[in-house]
Amino acid sequence: MADRVYPSSSRPTPMNGNGASTVSGGAAPPPAMKPQQYRPRPPPPPKRRRRRGYCCFCCLWITFILIALILAAAIAGGVFWVLYRPHRPDFTVSSFRLSAFNFSSPGHLDSRLDVNVTTRNPNKKIAFLYDQISISASASNGAQIGSGSVPGFVHPTKNTTRIKASVSGSGIAVDPSLASDLKGKSTVALEIVLETKVGVKIGGLKTKRVGIKVTCDGIQAAVPNGKRPAAKVEAPDVKCKVKPRIKIWKWTV
Repeated sequence: MADRVYPSSSRPTPMNGNGASTVSGGAAPPPAMKPQQYRPRPPPPPKRRRRRGYCCFCCLWITFILIALILAAAIAGGVFWVLYRPHRPDFTVSSFRLSAFNFSSPGHLDSRLDVNVTTRNPNKKIAFLYDQISISASASNGAQIGSGSVPGFVHPTKNTTRIKASVSGSGIAVDPSLASDLKGKSTVALEIVLETKVGVKIGGLKTKRVGIKVTCDGIQAAVPNGKRPAAKVEAPDVKCKVKPRIKIWKWTV
């Protein structure tokens, strides 16, 4: 009777690529490991909340600072108004005379206008410092009549000063249509403009000077007839408008 041989294990013996067993000494092979799939970690989200919070904080502080500056300026302006009661100067054309007004050629004008402008400083504690004043005159239709200037001066408190000026021109080029409109008239409607810079003096304090423009219109000047000059005209009711001219970078407003 033949002997039967029983295997020591019912599991098959693992073999290598050459058909040889990979287990020595009859030990069981290690269990097979499942391959792990690598998944990259997503990047952290950007810190938007912190940036937004920082921007809001800065905007809030800037707003508070602007409000504080506006309130401080308003309080300072109120205190200045209560203490000094500032008023702008008054300008009035007191008299004028058009002593020359004739066309030397069809489009060229020779003219001379003598004008007295009265300025009043109504302030009790504020004086004005004027630079040189340039004066120009033009007709109501836009034709230029002449120009001139007067030196600057100090205008004390509660003071009235009369400015005497001569506005003249020789051979001023005038548009033919405007010249024909002016010829043959007995009176000419004029506009006088004064431009200068003025500063304020309060005690020993002097401020920076700013530009002003004074416009005087509604002037009816008689045109001289031949060699007889026109009479001097008193005009106490011709008021002038005072407008500050502030220069911002390249623009003047």
